[in-house]
Amino acid sequence: MATQTGARYTSFAEFYPYYLQEHSNPICRRLHYVGSLLVLAILAHVLITQQWLWLLAMPFAGYGFAWVGHFIFEKNRPATFQYPLYSFMGDWVMLKDAVSARIKF
Repeated sequence: MATQTGARYTSFAEFYPYYLQEHSNPICRRLHYVGSLLVLAILAHVLITQQWLWLLAMPFAGYGFAWVGHFIFEKNRPATFQYPLYSFMGDWVMLKDAVSARIKF
């Protein structure tokens, strides 16, 4: 298993417990959920209105809320910087796990 400062994770299944550990603060998690839900709302708006310029807002909505959660509440460095793909996947799996009550909302 990889560590925060050591080797890279070789699978998402290996990475996800680390990801959850890095999101132990409930306010940080909730800010991630807000950002992810805003991304979905923006995507729905774009698909309905075909105002494609709104797609540019998606990273700001998603990452903006998440990074505030990390820097202010979690007081750690977002996993996105070291593991961008796994971190992106983790956002959506964490939201799914919260909605399905597998983890605390």
